[in-house]
Amino acid sequence: MKTDLTPFEKHGRLCVKGTDLVDVKGNLVRLHGPSTFGLMWAPEYVNFECFKDMRDDFNSNAIRLAMYTVEWGGYCSNGDKEKIRQIVDDGVRYATELGMYVIIDWHVLHEEDPLVYADEAERFFDLVSKKYADHENVIYEICNEPNNSGTWDKVTEYANRIIPVIRKNAPEAVIVVGTPVWSQNVDEAADKPLAFDNIMYSMHFYAAEHHTYIRNKLVYAHEKGLPVMISECNITMACGDGVCDYEQADKWMSLMDEYGLSVFVWSLKNNAHSSSLFKESCSKTSGWSDDELTEAGLWMKKYYLELEQ
Repeated sequence: MKTDLTPFEKHGRLCVKGTDLVDVKGNLVRLHGPSTFGLMWAPEYVNFECFKDMRDDFNSNAIRLAMYTVEWGGYCSNGDKEKIRQIVDDGVRYATELGMYVIIDWHVLHEEDPLVYADEAERFFDLVSKKYADHENVIYEICNEPNNSGTWDKVTEYANRIIPVIRKNAPEAVIVVGTPVWSQNVDEAADKPLAFDNIMYSMHFYAAEHHTYIRNKLVYAHEKGLPVMISECNITMACGDGVCDYEQADKWMSLMDEYGLSVFVWSLKNNAHSSSLFKESCSKTSGWSDDELTEAGLWMKKYYLELEQ
């Protein structure tokens, strides 16, 4: 479903205006594409043909690069930093060559509070924002899912450290900030937004588990003027497994469509989890047929094909 122009050729540098992400002409842009699985666990999906198929066959205009920080092989624990940065670099390069947008995701999870590795985050974002300063397609997501001890006050303190680091090198880049309780409490951010422009706030949902109560947080935040991006979601349970809930997914899709939100689906992988886009038996890293997709993969493809690139 590729158009004559690549997504970046069509839209150019993006920025935040009100609650919307807009292009150089001021038109609403909805970024949509898959999130990778943990880069250190599934680097094989970071390849040119995979991203090209996501663009041309799945109508994706963006890719999210999920770089875990503390889990096994994580960037801040026992991971090979140079190797992980190379995977990120490959992902940015392929997306750029294909005229797609790309999110570099500092995938906070089990450390809960992003301040735990704030020093490492400062060094990382200083490095990558310098390296990609002239890449107008790069977006920075500075903390994936703060949770438990990762309160909004702590996220604010962290963001106040990290955002100026990025702004120094890439002053016009869009930056995405996670919200408490696994990026669900956008209502807290709406009550105390950050003192920066060109910022979006992430919300995550898994439709089989997150229903009206969580959607109401999004409604509240949107009505208060908070710019929100769905930087991770699926139609499964929050653990990434379990049944697919199409009824709740439809309700989420209706709200995302009403608000014109960007939406990224978890994840580019073929493991046994129902949130994986490809069946466990499929070893391909590009060139998939529909019968090699999971229920979640088919849902994502159908939804994305209905959106503008």
